[in-house]
Amino acid sequence: MLMNKIAFIGAGNMNSAIITGLVSNGFTPSDVMVSNPSPEKREKLADNYNVLHTASNIEAANFADTIVLGVKPYLIADVLKEISDQVDVENKCFISVAAGCSMATMEKALGKTCALIRTMPNTPSQIGLGVTGLYASDKVTDEQKAQADALMSSVGITKWLDKESDIDNIIAVSGSAPAYFFLFMEAMEHKAQSLGFTAEESRKLVQQTALGAAEMVVKNADLSIAQLRENVTSKGGTTAAALNTFVEGGIDTLVDNAMDAALHRAKEMAQSNV
Repeated sequence: MLMNKIAFIGAGNMNSAIITGLVSNGFTPSDVMVSNPSPEKREKLADNYNVLHTASNIEAANFADTIVLGVKPYLIADVLKEISDQVDVENKCFISVAAGCSMATMEKALGKTCALIRTMPNTPSQIGLGVTGLYASDKVTDEQKAQADALMSSVGITKWLDKESDIDNIIAVSGSAPAYFFLFMEAMEHKAQSLGFTAEESRKLVQQTALGAAEMVVKNADLSIAQLRENVTSKGGTTAAALNTFVEGGIDTLVDNAMDAALHRAKEMAQSNV
């Protein structure tokens, strides 16, 4: 691990997942401090991982070199202003894990040009299988980029972006995408139950099929996903009949429209937090 001391502002699911990943990968717990107004949330993390905790964002920010902002987007500006008013932030690196809060908004709240990194992790980060898009401001050093990459790599894979606007694209492609698969699996689960399987049986059949399909994609990296699909589709067979129904129903257009809707909403959120 390349990092020195890290403060986590907020003890929600994403910050908790990153702390879990860090400590599990050997980062020193005494170099981590989490701040949260709820004693129950921060004490739970302290009990589980031996990290330090405080109710004060200022204490956490003074403690750390890297500050991870894991609060709701509409709270980030207030949190940054509070920190900037009372802490020397010139040599600190701020990493946001919230959607919809732009670099411009964070810089305005800080009132200074600081090292800022926006990230967009997705919910599978909570089990170490996440995808995180990252974008760094010009002030960020190579060492700070390496630190941020190590931080987010503790919960999955990372993708550095060339433009801040690409954060919105990451939201559409991977940030919101776990729910796309959940919706599809939910529809399959409902149909399985209508065919006579119990709720428990339907859940197991669908989740194991999804897991197996995803693992086949991982294990066959030399094959395109299209080729994998073709490999299990016999001409005139049951799979072909099902896939033809999806195609005739306009699945490509439906997916395009859904991802465009996520992208549009991401842009709206960014504008509302300016």
